[in-house]
Amino acid sequence: MDILEFLLKCTGFEWDKNNSGKIWLKHKVTPMECEQAFFNMPLVVADDKTHSAVEARFYSLGVTDESRKLFIVFTTRKNRIRVISARDMSRSERKVFETHEEKDS
Repeated sequence: MDILEFLLKCTGFEWDKNNSGKIWLKHKVTPMECEQAFFNMPLVVADDKTHSAVEARFYSLGVTDESRKLFIVFTTRKNRIRVISARDMSRSERKVFETHEEKDS
């Protein structure tokens, strides 16, 4: 199944207090911002094969309601999205994201 199709079937998010705390302390990204990025278009999602040894991991490039561009690493568990890490996009990631913004315009 395509990951985007699977994401449409997800029923919510699963948050680990330690991860959400680390994401805030290290990158000043809130859980709400992460969740917003999954609902705004465009949403670019790809397999993170390098870090998928134990469980399937993915990364997404998305934008918050306040136009903050985020890079989010996540997995899925029981139809829920579990964010592992989140930070602002790098310059190269923004370039990739912007090509998808142009397609959606």
